[in-house]
Amino acid sequence: MKKFTYLLLGLFFGIAMFKSGASSWFRIFEMFQFDSFHMYGIIGSALVLGVIAVQYIKRNRVRDVSGNPIVFQDKKKGIVRYMAGGTIFGLGWALGGACPGPMFALLGAGFLPLAVAIIGALLGTWIYGLIQNKLPH
Repeated sequence: MKKFTYLLLGLFFGIAMFKSGASSWFRIFEMFQFDSFHMYGIIGSALVLGVIAVQYIKRNRVRDVSGNPIVFQDKKKGIVRYMAGGTIFGLGWALGGACPGPMFALLGAGFLPLAVAIIGALLGTWIYGLIQNKLPH
């Protein structure tokens, strides 16, 4: 039942991404060209809702579905790690034409060339996992 719930949530997320235009290569291109506010509005509203949700969870000591307390780990300080990671993520997003969530939505919508971008993202994640301990974190 739990997996079915996750499947339904994933389907809902994919449909929302597709219908809102967040998975549109044209919208993403417009965003990186600073030609349209559409994607910035979606990302900004997600950021605001995320901040509100995290504060609600922290202040009300919300528990997960198993009854365990939700604990947020502090992030390590340092600007270089986040600038480098954000740049690599942004380049992949710009070159692939979609960030990770919409890639799956586009693949599900029948845009089969996105399989190459998904394989590249998975390969990059796997390589990072291999060399993670050797990188200057």
